[in-house]
Amino acid sequence: MRYVTSFLFLLFTTCSAFGQSVPEEKPKEIKVLEEHKDENGNTIRTIQYYQGGTRIVETRILRPFAKLNVPIDPDTLNMEHLMLVINKTRFVLDVYYRRVKIRSYKVVFGPKPKENKKMKGDRRTPEGWFVINNKHISARYNKFMQIDYPNKASIERFNTLKAEGKIPQSAEIGGDVGIHGIWKGGDEMIDMGVGWTDGCIAMKNKDVDDLYRIVGVGARVLVRK
Repeated sequence: MRYVTSFLFLLFTTCSAFGQSVPEEKPKEIKVLEEHKDENGNTIRTIQYYQGGTRIVETRILRPFAKLNVPIDPDTLNMEHLMLVINKTRFVLDVYYRRVKIRSYKVVFGPKPKENKKMKGDRRTPEGWFVINNKHISARYNKFMQIDYPNKASIERFNTLKAEGKIPQSAEIGGDVGIHGIWKGGDEMIDMGVGWTDGCIAMKNKDVDDLYRIVGVGARVLVRK
């Protein structure tokens, strides 16, 4: 019995292709400290919440959002012509098929969305070109579509940062980054722009359900500021 328990503990805590090794904690005691519109119609919102015992205050600039949902048959889509563009400034994931935009969803990232990932544990979302290399149902986050971070470009950048002394020599590159849903009843986190993830891209559950139908392994992903 002792060996079975040890195995289950290892299975839960070890990184694998089935999602995050350490579950991202839910934000608690969320409240809006201040909110107003700027001259361009953007919403400037300052949010306070607690995560893992840490008090976090974030200010988000949220641009006007228009949801897009073009009727398509997922069975007819060729992944070679499908592209996901994730914009970390606009907090939007757009889907293009044969260069035509067919979907637009709200998304959120970690607490520093505009910063590129440097190493494991920095809670930043990596930027650049990737592909979807795995997708599966997630007990915690509904659906999970993993990107191939770290890829060759990511590894080269990581090694350069380490050689230049911009990250510790003991740093690890990290992994298990993907697009996923949220816990039941958590959609408000997406609308508010709360940066609660550890670097993944989080969506509303109804949106991740829709995206999961469209996206297959091999689809290209561009993550940019």
